[in-house]
Amino acid sequence: MPAAAGYHVVHGWPAIPEGTKLGWVVSGVGVDSRGDVFVLHRGSREWPPDGKLDMTPIAEPTVLVFDGHSGALRTSWGANQFAMPHGLTIDGKDHVWITDVALQQVFELTHDGRVLRTLGERGVAGADHAHFDRPTKVAVANDAFYVSDGYNNSRVIAFAADGSFAREWGTKGSAPGQFDTPHGIALDAQGNVYVADRGNARVQVFDGSGHFLREWKGPDYGRPFDVARTPDGAIAIVDGGDMRDHGPDRSTVIIARLDGMVIGRFGRYGLYDGQFHRAHDVAVAPDGSIYVGDANGRIQKFECVRTCTKGAVR
Repeated sequence: MPAAAGYHVVHGWPAIPEGTKLGWVVSGVGVDSRGDVFVLHRGSREWPPDGKLDMTPIAEPTVLVFDGHSGALRTSWGANQFAMPHGLTIDGKDHVWITDVALQQVFELTHDGRVLRTLGERGVAGADHAHFDRPTKVAVANDAFYVSDGYNNSRVIAFAADGSFAREWGTKGSAPGQFDTPHGIALDAQGNVYVADRGNARVQVFDGSGHFLREWKGPDYGRPFDVARTPDGAIAIVDGGDMRDHGPDRSTVIIARLDGMVIGRFGRYGLYDGQFHRAHDVAVAPDGSIYVGDANGRIQKFECVRTCTKGAVR
């Protein structure tokens, strides 16, 4: 198995202005069509030890937009809007999708943060078609979108493009098609659905109708927190480690072909450039650059310096 995948960390990216600080958890990252990088963080808000989430909106801007090349901060938004934001996805229209596990809602927003629609009832958990229970992320196709839901419901719920319910699958468990914290979600070019099943330490793959196809599990994959598709059809997986309270852990980025064969990896546990405390979210730019959001409050960029995912589509 390759020890690296041709990716090197870009030192000094992003150029965070003086007085601007990312929250302890960079929970989401996405890249728009021109290569700008949207970073979702929680400001001064922390996950409480008792798990009871505060619904008071975070006062700071929770979305920072950086120039993908220079790292300069272009703009920020999201102040007094989200309470415990978790996942961020940018679709083919450059709309921004954000999940909030405290508000129990999924938001579709314009590029500059104007809310287009909201799914779920504010602050109300549920397991029916109109409610979520700590939803984690969204994957968007042309004719549908999929929500990984999430910390408590252990399901994927699919909606038609107009927001009407289409189908759902998954229950709590470890059998094929079951979940224990579906934490990240992505689609390949064929419309197959990849779910980072964090609690079960695996990636599960389904067709668009929710039929189980295969799972990727074992030491090569660690504990997947999130998944993303690269431009040439590989799948990037972030292993966030086992969340140990003390001592060294494990965290890395894995590159896999569509048949699950690992073709590379980069990064390891640590606090230096190119290392991760707990990789939480991953996004891939049109030029193949990979961005990783970390639970230690930073975002890192990795550039491909040679053919990084050659032979990915299988």
